Amino acid sequence: MCGIAGIVNLRPGPPPDPALLRRMACSVRHRGPDDFGIYRDAEAGLAHARLSVIDLALGRQPLSNEDGTLWISFNGEVYNYVELRPELEARGHRFATATDTEVLLHAFEEWGEGAIERFNGQFALALWDRQRRRLVLARDRLGVRPLYTAEHAGRLWFASEVKSFFADRTFPRQIDPEGLDEVFTFWANVAPMTPFRGIRELEPGHVLVHDVGSGTTRVRAYWEPRYPAAGERASVSLDEAAEALRDALGRATRLRLLRSDVPVGSYLSGGLDSSLVAALARRATSGRLETFSLRFADAEFDETRWQRTMVERLESVHHEIRVCASDIATVFPDVVFHAERPLLRSGPAPLYLLSRLTHDCGVKVVLTGEGADEMLAGYDLFREAKVRAFWARQPTSRLRPRLLERLYPYLARSPAAARGMAQRFFGQDLGRFGEPGFSHLPRWRAASALKRLFSPQTHAALHGTDAAARLLSALPAPFSGWDALSQAQYLELRTLLSGYILSSQGDRMLMAHSVEGRFPFLDPDVVDLCNALPPSYKLRVLEEKYVLKRVAGGLVPDEILARPKQPYRAPDAACFVGSDAPEWIDEILSDRSLRESDLFDPDAVRLLVAKCRARARLGPLSNADNMAFVGVVSTQLLWHQLVKRPPPIVETPIDEIEARLDDRAATTGASVESGAVRRLVASV
Repeated sequence: MCGIAGIVNLRPGPPPDPALLRRMACSVRHRGPDDFGIYRDAEAGLAHARLSVIDLALGRQPLSNEDGTLWISFNGEVYNYVELRPELEARGHRFATATDTEVLLHAFEEWGEGAIERFNGQFALALWDRQRRRLVLARDRLGVRPLYTAEHAGRLWFASEVKSFFADRTFPRQIDPEGLDEVFTFWANVAPMTPFRGIRELEPGHVLVHDVGSGTTRVRAYWEPRYPAAGERASVSLDEAAEALRDALGRATRLRLLRSDVPVGSYLSGGLDSSLVAALARRATSGRLETFSLRFADAEFDETRWQRTMVERLESVHHEIRVCASDIATVFPDVVFHAERPLLRSGPAPLYLLSRLTHDCGVKVVLTGEGADEMLAGYDLFREAKVRAFWARQPTSRLRPRLLERLYPYLARSPAAARGMAQRFFGQDLGRFGEPGFSHLPRWRAASALKRLFSPQTHAALHGTDAAARLLSALPAPFSGWDALSQAQYLELRTLLSGYILSSQGDRMLMAHSVEGRFPFLDPDVVDLCNALPPSYKLRVLEEKYVLKRVAGGLVPDEILARPKQPYRAPDAACFVGSDAPEWIDEILSDRSLRESDLFDPDAVRLLVAKCRARARLGPLSNADNMAFVGVVSTQLLWHQLVKRPPPIVETPIDEIEARLDDRAATTGASVESGAVRRLVASV
């Protein structure tokens, strides 16, 4: 796993500055602390920070083909590179390394842009074609790895993180009100939107091609999720589906475990998904398996019992970290700095601490269970939507809404404990049953209510726009023909999977400590198989992940299979308002600071803070107050860290980098120069 960055001229001008490319690489050194490199010619510059996982000695980047006409800076892994390589060798291609990166280069030589559709992996890549004067940017199907773009000073910029853009102190730094509006609707930005004005995120499953000669840029989708048409009969039985899914998950786990030249560990939450992945990893190797778990001081969030049950089954070398509210508050500024976006939940913070533990144990790569809930309908949201749809057919029924009491049993204010409140909340918009977005309306409405905290200037800049309406107006044409569960799954994938689960809780928290996450449930074959399954195989009445439980039988202990679904959660606002509240919180939320950022109304925030501090002494805060408090705190931190002033750049010492270099010259006649970064400067 790595960090990539670069610049391509949009109009005639001087070549990119090597010193700037160096700073862009150093800005993401946490993503790749093992090696640094830059490439520059008359029109383009590529920068790379490498985390060595495959071919540790020869995998340096940017990497070129034999004649130096193609250069690549690549972040991620393509797991089927071993299978692709013989096919390319049979067509006459020769290889100098054992890396997947070089396979990508030759695949582009052979198949052009069509090569991307052959890759099974998680990646973001930048390919510069010197002869055609063409830049190709591409991102994996589900957006596991990030990739941002911007136009500034007559150039097209790209990077794994926006910090690389801000390495140029002239680069504009502003919060985009529309980006903020999206976060306070969906909990995350939906690509291509970002929190920063003028910066875009390449959408998952998309490729961007910029042709310098013609000055044109085109973006296209090379992959989109597909689901069966509503009412379509199942082509396989439930048993056949379970067998196919078991085989596909087994292959996906083996690929992600064995395609690595460093040890691979496994995260273990205590739930079904991570337990199954760890069990499949245990089957795939007879060697040492290291597992990592989060424990919580607060029993409401803790899953230690089931974690240790699984550890006993696996006989793994286990590591765990116990997290309390003050730990979350302490690291939260670092969490926001790495997330580079506002957060409505504190959940990323414990995962930041877990990745630090993983790094400290010497493990660079971990398997996780992310994606199972999205692919196999594991969230309460899907069950909630089904109950609301059932209720909507007889909206005056008194019995049908009682099904809500089977949802969210882990919440202090669950529908069973607060029946009247739950029915009022979930009973809204029943008349919109059948409309796109019906499944997500309660969540979006609850988050949107927090916009009352926006400043008058933020509201004015939005011009009355509606993030949800904008999203629903751009749904793919087949959407209306899918069944209700598939529609809900698509919306969850589109709004939350990449922007929050895989980014804020995944890639960014892992890479903050130079750890690579791998996700078997997001293997292309697994995803396509899950999407093709009938809804009843995924959600049987109100039992989530029905087919997956069949797959896990015999691999996962019965007590884990039978336990109620408990999604990952962490303490939220309580971390910042109790006796252990961090010293910086008063400054971040001061009237002066709020007026300076001009994003929130100081009077509204002052009332919210007083309310949370008063109620925290009496018991749990409401969901709305939790989200509001964390949302304001994280946005203010983001503004202070990345907008008010540019982020600091940790320069890499010259002697540290030179010690990693060898004396071989670049095959194109370019030279390796000494300096803070290995510089491959082609003839211009």
